Amino acid sequence: MWLNGKLVAPSEARLDFLTPALHYGVAAFEGIRCYRTPRGPAIFRLEEHLERLLHSARVLGWRELPFGIEDLAEGCKSVVRASGFQECYIRPLIWLAEGGWNLTVDAGKAHAGIAVWEWKAYLGAAALEQGVRANVSTFTRHHPNVMMTKAKISGNYPNSVLAKTESLRLGFDEAILLDPQGMVAECTGENIFVVRRGRVITPPPGAILEGITRDSVMVLARDLGHEVVEQPLSRDQLYIADEVFVTGTAAEVIGLREVDFRPIGSGRGTPVTRALQDAFHAAVRGDHPRSAGWLTFVS
Repeated sequence: MWLNGKLVAPSEARLDFLTPALHYGVAAFEGIRCYRTPRGPAIFRLEEHLERLLHSARVLGWRELPFGIEDLAEGCKSVVRASGFQECYIRPLIWLAEGGWNLTVDAGKAHAGIAVWEWKAYLGAAALEQGVRANVSTFTRHHPNVMMTKAKISGNYPNSVLAKTESLRLGFDEAILLDPQGMVAECTGENIFVVRRGRVITPPPGAILEGITRDSVMVLARDLGHEVVEQPLSRDQLYIADEVFVTGTAAEVIGLREVDFRPIGSGRGTPVTRALQDAFHAAVRGDHPRSAGWLTFVS
């Protein structure tokens, strides 16, 4: 692991019980993927992820941090190199480590760490081929002026944990959350897309976390000639869609075969989702024209 600028053994990367971030959720993090390519391990859209990490820290209120994008980028590469993994998930975290018991970041000190682990099929090994089942959650996505939905803040995620736990206990694979106005927002760890008569539609940025994979898939969809629209989606538009799919660093691109016990589409397949899965997997493994601009090689 990388801890405040130094590589350390996992046994040394330990936090004190009285770490304010543990008690108050005052931390910002990222999820990044490293993929096997013909030129060796490569990190997907590293700079964009780290830029969002620093933006999340700014939203939380930190005015100064001990590390910048270049430091964190080198930290990510060094941890992947040290791990020996060809493919892995990378987790950078900035947290309130010292002080801050008076509920302000100004009275505390930020620390930063980076860990990696092997993680391949977030929604299950069969999800890529078969798609998954989802339901609209009884829990509502955060209001943008309550929990700052543009930031990937640790304290935001009990919302996702509540929704996902409920859905799994009900027999589904994933939960879809509506925003405070009752429109479709996103899933617990993924953005959501609808395909309707060839158009690819996704909720606007207002109440969602603007995913890096979401942006990548929008670019790839336009490359394939699809019209891509950001517009409000009502719950019933999911039911009548030709295809529904979700995107995220962990999930990548996964189709939904059923929402609220309603099969999606006419049973004729998911051509747009399949094409985007193929394009995305080619891009992250160095086999696509977009790869050159999106991959950072570890060596």
